[in-house]
Amino acid sequence: MIKNYFKIALRNLWRHRGFSFINIAGLSVGITACFFIFMYVSFELSYDDFHSKGDRIYRIVTDIKTPSETINTSSTSWAFAPAIKADFPQVEAFVRVSGGSFLVRKDNVKFQEDNTLFADSTFFSVFDFKLLKGDPKTALTQQASLVFSETAAKKYFGDKDPVGQTVLVTGDAIPAVVTGVMEDMPENSQIKADMLISMSTLTQKFNKGLDDQWGNYGATSYLLLKPGVNYKSFEAQLPAFMEKRNGTEAKQSQMFATLFLEPLKDVYLHSTRSGQQSGSINNVYVFSIVAVFILLIACINFINLTTARSVERAKEVGIRKVVGAAKGELAGQFIGESIILCLFAFIITIILSVLLLPTFNQLAGKTVSPGVFSNAYYILSLFGISVGIGLLAGIYPALVISSFKPVLVLKGRFSTGNKGSLLRKSLVVAQFSISIALIIGTIIVYNQMDFMQNRDLGFSKDQTIVLDTNGDPAKDAFKQSVKEIPGVKSAALSSSIPGGGNMGAYSEIENSKGDLQIANLDLYYVDFDYIKQYNIKMVAGRAFSRDFLKTDTTQAMILNEEAVKLFGYTSPQQAIGRRFKQWGREGKIIGVMKDFHYRSLQEKIKPLSMRAENGNLNMISIKVSAKNLPATLSAIESKWKTLIPNRPYSYYFLDEFFDRQYRSEQRFGKLFFNFSILAISISCLGLLGLASYSTFQRTREIGIRKVLGATTTGIVNMLSVDFIKLVIISIFIATPVAWYFMYKWLKDFAYRIDIQWWVFVLSGSLAIVVALLTISFQAIKAAIANPVKSLRSE
Repeated sequence: MIKNYFKIALRNLWRHRGFSFINIAGLSVGITACFFIFMYVSFELSYDDFHSKGDRIYRIVTDIKTPSETINTSSTSWAFAPAIKADFPQVEAFVRVSGGSFLVRKDNVKFQEDNTLFADSTFFSVFDFKLLKGDPKTALTQQASLVFSETAAKKYFGDKDPVGQTVLVTGDAIPAVVTGVMEDMPENSQIKADMLISMSTLTQKFNKGLDDQWGNYGATSYLLLKPGVNYKSFEAQLPAFMEKRNGTEAKQSQMFATLFLEPLKDVYLHSTRSGQQSGSINNVYVFSIVAVFILLIACINFINLTTARSVERAKEVGIRKVVGAAKGELAGQFIGESIILCLFAFIITIILSVLLLPTFNQLAGKTVSPGVFSNAYYILSLFGISVGIGLLAGIYPALVISSFKPVLVLKGRFSTGNKGSLLRKSLVVAQFSISIALIIGTIIVYNQMDFMQNRDLGFSKDQTIVLDTNGDPAKDAFKQSVKEIPGVKSAALSSSIPGGGNMGAYSEIENSKGDLQIANLDLYYVDFDYIKQYNIKMVAGRAFSRDFLKTDTTQAMILNEEAVKLFGYTSPQQAIGRRFKQWGREGKIIGVMKDFHYRSLQEKIKPLSMRAENGNLNMISIKVSAKNLPATLSAIESKWKTLIPNRPYSYYFLDEFFDRQYRSEQRFGKLFFNFSILAISISCLGLLGLASYSTFQRTREIGIRKVLGATTTGIVNMLSVDFIKLVIISIFIATPVAWYFMYKWLKDFAYRIDIQWWVFVLSGSLAIVVALLTISFQAIKAAIANPVKSLRSE
């Protein structure tokens, strides 16, 4: 019986090859897209899942309240974690990490290890990062001990065992002993490093006494709580702890810290604070919804095409019922055919997935999966999805077909009636509502990305290359030397560049009432050429000048417009000449600069201060001419190797660096666009199938109309108008839904576009054009056919 059903299923699929191809192609593309989204979502949700104690690890984050603002930061002071461990028996261990960049040398091999972390000795006992060589309990205990990742170790030692070997770190060539080699940190880890240095190196050697500093916020701290400890109850005890330990100092500095705990597994997707790696739970939701939409569209195609063809199998069902076939057997047969079709789609999906996975990984910007067969769970999930679709998509057609009445069918009086037609129309409306919503979403995402990349940032970033001298003593000489190169227009030194981070400085600024108001201001150290080179506009006062060399480097500060507003001034001019105190310096405000986007456009412009300093200027920005650029870059490299020979030469263009801030949004946009195109393509496949079948059903009607004088245009209009009506209904359904969800998506951006009316008009027009193009092929084919052939059997 089963063998017979299988043969019948294959014969039917082959007899209706066009419909079968459309069904299988639609399902294959739909399942492949859904499978890729499933892998992406699973990967995003898997961040930090590999830590066996992950459900007991919490990141400490801080809200710092000053008289001016509340700062929400992911960092803590250096003293917090050790003091919490000392005061609370509920804490099993703590780990602090802090990022850095170090020059590392071994003989003639040298690299600037930008992805470096200082870490406490408990790092490997709290986290499950695998140590391939060395003792995890002691690897980070001693000063100047370090652990390389497997990849980093090979750069310096090749295949030799590096444990016990010495390398030189920093420009001062401090000897450091390699105490371990760890497996490269997993892709799905929000903590990333190629090199770990013992925390005692920082707190006892580079910055002695750091462990006791309560007001210095530079550490990311994690707590491992003992089993059974409720972290919310524990968190409720922290305010009393802070009052006891830091109350007096907090009152003096007017900086009051409130501590919160974030579960480690929530940090990557759910935290609103910064981190080494961060994702977006909203993007996960969006892609999950898109996956469901694509599957819905594929299933709708299947149901539509199968029920549309039900008339052709009516006599088969009638005969089977006459000879004794039960309704359940018939339903089982047709569900089985549905599953067989889906299994064909499953095989094609495997092939497509293998071929397209490298491209998908590239689009996602990370290795979501090394291979389709790398995880048996993927294949089982894919098989389950295919069979599930076959069952769900086959149930309704099977029930409809198996319920045919044999007497009516065999007398030729059977028709699907209005119910079947209404269902198919409803499904087409649902299908195109989803597609139009995705078109609207794609246009809005593209416009937002274009807005972010082309918005006036308030400074000049074109034709500027940046090099990090890491405080090399020859930086000033290097700057003066490169300015002599013909292709160099100007050069400037600073502590930061736009988009490259900044320091937060405890500041006291005279406000509009004449009082010194405490605030934590972002701070740039710059030289005299920085403001001019970046073309930052001054709206009041003046920029730093060598004409005031002595006072400008010791007693002067420049604020941006946002900082001026913070201190209550109604115009920038009012702030000129006001007093400031900041990190041991006192003086007056000499100028106010126009706000510029020194952070990502995802963040609002914040209060910024600038001071002219001789020290702390590690970054050199060089504006170059586009003419003969390779020769200019070669000359700059030559100057570097002559004046700073101990550091590797590495540069980047500022505009490319700044644009990289939006890389995750760009990847999101590309993925969203590609999946939207797939969904729309699958919808068109279904529409093509329905148009083809509708045309086939009306072949004789078309022949009669042509004999009676109907034109080709008239017949095409007649066949198209019903489908276009459905698309127009879809437009009215999709528009408010798409507006609501895209409005919510845009709210995550500090600077965003307004959703314009033309987006909806354009999306609807595109949908109508696509539908017309899809339908017209079959309509024109039917309209120009010879009516004699269609009427011959009559």
